[in-house]
Amino acid sequence: MGVNFSAVNRKDNTTPLSENDRHSRSSKGLASDKRHKSHEKAQRSENGSTRVTAIKEEYDELPIFDPISDCGEVQSGIKVKKEEHDREQTSEEELGAYATKEEKQGQGKKRKSHNTAHKDNNNKSKKAKREEDKDKKDQKEKNEAKKAEEEASKWKWWEEGKYAGGQKWRSLEHKGPLFPPEYEPLPNNVSFSYEGKPVTLSLATEEVATFYAKMLDHEYTTKEVFQNNFFTDWREVMTEEERQLIKTFSKCDFSNIHKYFVEKAEEKKNMTKEEKQVLKEEANKIAEEYGYCLLDGHREKIGNFRLEPPGLFRGRGEHPKMGKLKKRVQAEDIIINCSQDVKVPDPPAGHRWKKVQHDNTVTWLASWVENIHGHIKYIMLNPSSKLKGEKDWQKFETARKLKLRVDSIRSEYQRAWTSHEMKQRQRGVALYFIDKLALRAGNEKDDDTADTVGCCSLRVEHITLHRHLDGQDYVVEFDFLGKDSIRYYNKVPVEKQVYKNVKLFMECKNPDDDLFDRISTTYLNKKLNEAMPGLTAKVFRTFNASTTLQEQLSKLTTDDMTVEEKILAYNRANRAVAILCNHQRAAPKTFEKSMQLLQEKIKKKKEEVEKARKELKQAKKAHKQGPSEKSKNLVEKKEKALKKLLEQLKKLQLQETDREENKVIALGTSKLNYLDPRISVAWCKKNKVPVEKIYNKTQRAKFAWAIDMTDEDFQF
Repeated sequence: MGVNFSAVNRKDNTTPLSENDRHSRSSKGLASDKRHKSHEKAQRSENGSTRVTAIKEEYDELPIFDPISDCGEVQSGIKVKKEEHDREQTSEEELGAYATKEEKQGQGKKRKSHNTAHKDNNNKSKKAKREEDKDKKDQKEKNEAKKAEEEASKWKWWEEGKYAGGQKWRSLEHKGPLFPPEYEPLPNNVSFSYEGKPVTLSLATEEVATFYAKMLDHEYTTKEVFQNNFFTDWREVMTEEERQLIKTFSKCDFSNIHKYFVEKAEEKKNMTKEEKQVLKEEANKIAEEYGYCLLDGHREKIGNFRLEPPGLFRGRGEHPKMGKLKKRVQAEDIIINCSQDVKVPDPPAGHRWKKVQHDNTVTWLASWVENIHGHIKYIMLNPSSKLKGEKDWQKFETARKLKLRVDSIRSEYQRAWTSHEMKQRQRGVALYFIDKLALRAGNEKDDDTADTVGCCSLRVEHITLHRHLDGQDYVVEFDFLGKDSIRYYNKVPVEKQVYKNVKLFMECKNPDDDLFDRISTTYLNKKLNEAMPGLTAKVFRTFNASTTLQEQLSKLTTDDMTVEEKILAYNRANRAVAILCNHQRAAPKTFEKSMQLLQEKIKKKKEEVEKARKELKQAKKAHKQGPSEKSKNLVEKKEKALKKLLEQLKKLQLQETDREENKVIALGTSKLNYLDPRISVAWCKKNKVPVEKIYNKTQRAKFAWAIDMTDEDFQF
């Protein structure tokens, strides 16, 4: 028996050689041929065109021997193949090592290429950042240059002398008021209905109907006084035929007109950004033409250059005239005031001004009488103008002068408490209330005005006396509606003699009788002016407000406070003044939502602080176990991060406190009207608080005179 080597060495699908072919080759020749082919393969592999696995394939193609005729050659063949296999194995390992080296070199090249690309990207990013920083720097320089230019061109009127003899200006030129657009009739498919049937109204009647229709979803239209006043005035506008038809308000249906204006409002709300921009540009163009005047050669901003369009009067509180028709103001109603040597503003086509005058002792540009109360309305300059600024400055200077006279004035009205004349006693007590409580003097009221009162118009029903209350003696309880129908409620301990006098004033009177029935606001102000020229009840209010602010700022501010803490202290001082002056407001509609958002920010910031604390703790622990410069730097980095987060958290918490405390307090009223701005500016400069943190851009323009002239040592 012989071994079938062909079964061992033949690969599947290998065709057997013929007998002649097998005899024609010796094992030596085959080995030599094989080495030659392997060498060629290796060379090709080195050139990168053939993989190492080619050698294995050649070995599998070894010749098949005949088991009988070639028997003598088997042993030597096996030996030759073994040697050859060893050489090939060595060659395969060498080639494998070479290929691995090439692969590593290729990967190195790829990494190098990737690193180069990454480096290029970094360079590009750095370049872009440098360009961005440069753009920001350029923009900042432009803004600073623009600001400097504005500052240089700003009219520092306070550095100039005042005119004599009550003169306010030398020259005044303006375009006159801007009239509202004429009424645009409703489309044919939108109509008013009466008793369920559409009615075509005359143009004037339809216009007034739209005033009511626009307000259908407002609380005012549910009030009987509003409805009655509207219907009465509307019928006066109607034609005789319309009056004969429309007699009962409850049969009127304005819902179709209301729906039309709601849709119009929605359309305006959904306008594209581009469309809104067009409207904005048009409004700016109009403001440039009508919103400025030339005063003594300087361009000054006008406050209210637009005439109020016709509509329905609303009023505050339960005003008896709510719902009455505010008529359209025509050129024939308006008096124009300007220089004699300038062009008079042109009235609308087909109209003429009521009068043109050249009075340089007044500060208004145009005036007319409104039809609801018969009051004179004015077009004045903006609060940032010279004329308004001079008036403010003079007002605060008068209040400062009161500081020198206040002790003697107080002594005088205290002596009046025991006067034998009732009128003098009432004057003394009224001045005490104005001084101590910063009450408004209160003007005489007509029957058709809102039931709001001040000191001189207090009635018996507004006062309750308590001999003892909450551990205090001689308490007067006030409860009345003040200016703008804001309720004033306060329990105040007073001097014993004041208490006795108020009790005396209330004797034998009905609840609706005047408490101070012997005096008036005019009489009170006349007596004050005798004590000090220019002194009125309002000056007392300004004096007490400014004095309170200065005292509170001194009390609440310390040097070791952060800027945020100082701002909170300022707002608290301002709040004390607002409470004194009864400057209240309803909580803003968005208050709850804004507070919720702020509280969420605080919660998130607390989580960040907690995370930073843990990271700092871990960094300290690692540094303690293996101290190094790197671990030390890490600890310092984590400490700085935690400190920054704690400052941010504190700032948010201060904002929360500030908002909550001032929810129903109107800080702006006292800040703009009763507090000498020089107190705030001096406080800012002394405590290194930016003025921008106290006054916004508009307010800084209004008080430019105070910001420019005040140093940190100013005292009211």
